[in-house]
Amino acid sequence: MTERITRREVGKALWQQMPLLVGLVLLWMAVWGEVSWLSLFSGIAVAIVVTRAFYLPAVELSGRFNVFWAFVFVLRFFGELFVASFQVAFLALRRTPPRRNSIVAVDLVTRSDFVMTVTGITVSLIPGSVIVDIDRGESILYLHVLGADDAESVEHMRRRVLAFEQRVVRAIGSRDDVRRSNV
Repeated sequence: MTERITRREVGKALWQQMPLLVGLVLLWMAVWGEVSWLSLFSGIAVAIVVTRAFYLPAVELSGRFNVFWAFVFVLRFFGELFVASFQVAFLALRRTPPRRNSIVAVDLVTRSDFVMTVTGITVSLIPGSVIVDIDRGESILYLHVLGADDAESVEHMRRRVLAFEQRVVRAIGSRDDVRRSNV
C-alpha cells in the first residue's frame, strides 16, 4: 500500500526545514565573507544539496518566540560569560594547588531536542563548563565543571543550568514546556 503525500504535508515539511535552510545560507555567506547575489544563490543551492544528501529528521520548533524573554536570555548569557571568564582566569593564574573538578548530571525539565540543544550549547559557551555527554531519551546533560569540588558548588551549577533552560523555554519553548518548567 502506498501513501499519498498531500501538498499540505509537503508544505509543512518545507516550512519545518526553512530555518535550517536559511541558517545554512547565512553560514555559507559568512564563510565566503560577502553578501552578494552569487553567494546567496550558491548558498541556496548548497543548502538544498546538503539537506537532501545528508538527511536529518526535521527539528520540531514550537512556533512561538517571546522577544522579552529572548532579550533576558541574551543579557544573562553575556553577563555569565563576562563573570565566568574572570573566574576561569583566576583559577588558571592562582598559585595554590588546583581545585578538583566534577562531572555534573543535570536532569532537564523539557523533552524538546531543540531546547536541550540550545541549553547545552549555551552552557558550553560559558567558560568553566563543557558538555561531555547527553542522554537524549532522559533529557540529561552531563557537564564537566571546573572547580566544583563540593556538593554545594555542584548544586549551584545544576541550578544555573536549569535557570538557563527555563530562560530558553520562556523565549522559544512550546506552551507545554513553559507550563512544565514553571511547576
